[in-house]
Amino acid sequence: MKTTVELPDELFAEAKAVALRRRVSLKTLFTRALERELRGPTGEVRQDRFRIDESGWPVLRVAEDDATVVSDAFVNELRDSEGV
Repeated sequence: MKTTVELPDELFAEAKAVALRRRVSLKTLFTRALERELRGPTGEVRQDRFRIDESGWPVLRVAEDDATVVSDAFVNELRDSEGV
């Protein structure tokens, strides 16, 4: 599929240089980068931390090994750490 993507000039120049050094096309470089971003280094599909429900609201996913309790105090700590 063909598409147009707008990239910052510096990022595009760096991508071209990396593709040249690796002796691959930009298409190959971008495809590999997107595959890693979407599937992770192991090739398995990454599970996002949230999903969008049928009403359009984000819903957090709970990992089996996640014991984090989301309380007002936890949310306030996150706000403070993010400067919100």
